Amino acid sequence: MSRQTRLDPKKVNSEFLTLTYGALVTQMLRDIENVEDVNKQLERIGYNMGMRLIEDFLARTSATRCLEMRETADRIQHAFRIYLNVQPTITNWSPASDEFSLQFETNPLTEFVELPPDLTNLRYSSIISGCIRGALEMVQLEVQCWFVQDQLKGDSVTEIRVKFIRRLEDAVPAGED
Repeated sequence: MSRQTRLDPKKVNSEFLTLTYGALVTQMLRDIENVEDVNKQLERIGYNMGMRLIEDFLARTSATRCLEMRETADRIQHAFRIYLNVQPTITNWSPASDEFSLQFETNPLTEFVELPPDLTNLRYSSIISGCIRGALEMVQLEVQCWFVQDQLKGDSVTEIRVKFIRRLEDAVPAGED
């Protein structure tokens, strides 16, 4: 009798994402050569992904508009569980509650990655901060989003900082009153 091995679909999907993303970053480094330009492109790709993922997230969760940043942080945490199967810890709230951190014990994008010494300026996971920024902009929240700590650079955790800038006004396209 043959014995079938059961694979965990979430683990397979996570590894596939990690390897595919690694191949994308490697190819971009070959094509673009300038690390700062690669960083900008990764953030822009993430931003565009976030603009589209928010629609799927809202459809899946039937979430309503967030009235404060604490709700927003909880929704971002929920999205990480849905899309990357990780749950960051929400921490380091500013006194005004307009800024917080997402801390990850593990970053699924960096599971098999080691940065060579000549790429210390590469913000390998900046696609994530771009995705957060793009998704929130689609629900009329302008934020800044950046990495404070990164396990790829020797830190014990990966930490992303999210800062509320302003609520965007619903815009009506020109000619449509």
